[in-house]
Amino acid sequence: MKIICVGRNYTDHIKELGNSIPEEPVLFMKPETALLQSNTPFYYPEFTNKLHYECELVLRICKNGKYIEQKNAANYYDAITVGIDFTARDIQDELKKKGLPWEKAKAFDNSAVVGKFIEIIPNINGKGINFSLLKNKEKVQEANSTQMIFSIDRIIENISHYFSLNIEDLIFTGTPAGVGECFTGDVLEGFIETQNLFSVEVK
Repeated sequence: MKIICVGRNYTDHIKELGNSIPEEPVLFMKPETALLQSNTPFYYPEFTNKLHYECELVLRICKNGKYIEQKNAANYYDAITVGIDFTARDIQDELKKKGLPWEKAKAFDNSAVVGKFIEIIPNINGKGINFSLLKNKEKVQEANSTQMIFSIDRIIENISHYFSLNIEDLIFTGTPAGVGECFTGDVLEGFIETQNLFSVEVK
């Protein structure tokens, strides 16, 4: 199982971090050790002083594939949830300044929170899916999948040209605006529509 993430997929989030709009999906990966196990608290890493939450829609791959065409992409995922791409923002900023990869800031142990999966809603790319993140019961992120620069099926097509997709792989599809810092004691809850799919405490 691998975790593939898409960066810079919402215009407002690109603006809030001062990045440029990409011409194709920005991809990076997290190892399996980045996955936070269910019902497990998240411990604030000792190597960062600026930990940010980034809430995203997460896809579960259900079929092996390579060079998948966009028109066939929906056959390769069967469930969706919300997750958090925890980011050590201070470390990422330093790495970006030096033109270095982001893995230290993005792929550390337990940096990927994944909620309970639900079956794919028909016509997902047309209707769109509302999702949100609450921090200590206050809504801090909210978006709809139709606001993505690159649609879910376009993401699948792009990824599969570089990496084979395998059953149980996870795809983080990008975060909307509203990312921010979190601290020990914070409780983060992720929703699709009105359904609470995860709750994680930062310790």
